[in-house]
Amino acid sequence: MKLPSLNVLGQDLQPCSTAPVTGFFRDGCCNTGPMDRGLHTVCATMTDEFLALSKYLGNDLSTPRPEYGFQGLKAGDQWCLCAARFLQAHQEGAAPKVRLAATHQATLAVVPLDILREHATDGD
Repeated sequence: MKLPSLNVLGQDLQPCSTAPVTGFFRDGCCNTGPMDRGLHTVCATMTDEFLALSKYLGNDLSTPRPEYGFQGLKAGDQWCLCAARFLQAHQEGAAPKVRLAATHQATLAVVPLDILREHATDGD
């Protein structure tokens, strides 16, 4: 069961990425629901700096894991990040850029809108 698909601007949630396919539901959108304990709701464009930080913090997103059908991410890929990890990256000065139109409104329970806007690639 998915929560209503609205973005942080209160509009219809836009797709994040289908190449690579992302999202908790692997539907290309940063949708969420009760089973998504990590709140994979921030549509972010990967950077080498963020990928290195994530790996250092224990979530290696850059190494391929074929057994899970995961090719590994590289700078420029868009991916649905956990809201708390995005906030942590912001606090560490390594936050990636985000697409507000593709970032689920549930993110606002963890990350204030002004912080998201600080890293936004799209306006409102």
